[in-house]
Amino acid sequence: MTDLPARRLLLVHAHPDDESINNGATMARYAAEGVHVTLVTCTRGEEGEVIPPALAHLAPDRDDTLGPHRVGELADAMEELGVTDHRFLGGPGRFRDSGMMGAEQNRRPGAFWNTPVDEAAGYLVEVIRSVRPQVLVTYDPDGGYGHPDHIQAHRVATRAAELAADPAHRPDLGPAHAVAKLYWNRVPRTVAEEAFARLRAAAPDFPGVAALDDVPGVVPDERITAEVDGTAYAARKAAAMRAHATQVAVEGPFFALSNDLGQPIFTTEYYELAHGTSGAPRGEREHDLFAGVEA
Repeated sequence: MTDLPARRLLLVHAHPDDESINNGATMARYAAEGVHVTLVTCTRGEEGEVIPPALAHLAPDRDDTLGPHRVGELADAMEELGVTDHRFLGGPGRFRDSGMMGAEQNRRPGAFWNTPVDEAAGYLVEVIRSVRPQVLVTYDPDGGYGHPDHIQAHRVATRAAELAADPAHRPDLGPAHAVAKLYWNRVPRTVAEEAFARLRAAAPDFPGVAALDDVPGVVPDERITAEVDGTAYAARKAAAMRAHATQVAVEGPFFALSNDLGQPIFTTEYYELAHGTSGAPRGEREHDLFAGVEA
């Protein structure tokens, strides 16, 4: 790609909807500020559970057409966030959703979890060398909560960043490029506790409230190195989440997945710097993922 904006952000996620839940406000804010935001989604989320009864036929044990449907949901979500560069790793359907950890789908040929890391990473190297992002966002080594596709997305993103910076690796994929900063999605424990307290007090139309430990990436506050205030983009994040109608039900500032247990929507989003140099003074959090990065 040519004539890209000076600041470029790449996010690597496992399934459609993960990006909106984890980073929707960040993506909307940076897109509005003129940053080139690229989303790479590793699978189409074929094994997801379907919430609306009218769409139950899409499920993998029935028509098995959930994946193509979620491609459309993702496109609608990206329109809400103002993101125009969204891609599937290797193209839509290259890698299939692996299901939850221990499921027989983990071992299916073509499942993302069952794919050698370097094979999958090669497709992402091509994206990195084309877009040349300074900042990359993905999951921690546990994938936030242990889902095999999230763990694999972490491994693939980390490996691709290494390979993209190596000029000896596949020069046919473009010139080497080093990502300056790699972040993991996080939520500080005190923020999560306060948000769940508000949820319980508001008592929205959900049968129950999710447990704090159900929120991916919750860590002690001192692990947080960056926070992005996306409150001005709260409506866009909620709209993007709502676009993933097979997976997410939104009720005001809260949402639920297929278990129908309420969770808060975070509009300030938090990160841990895993690679690179912080642009904030020692002991302080960054408020811009590009802090200290040269264009």
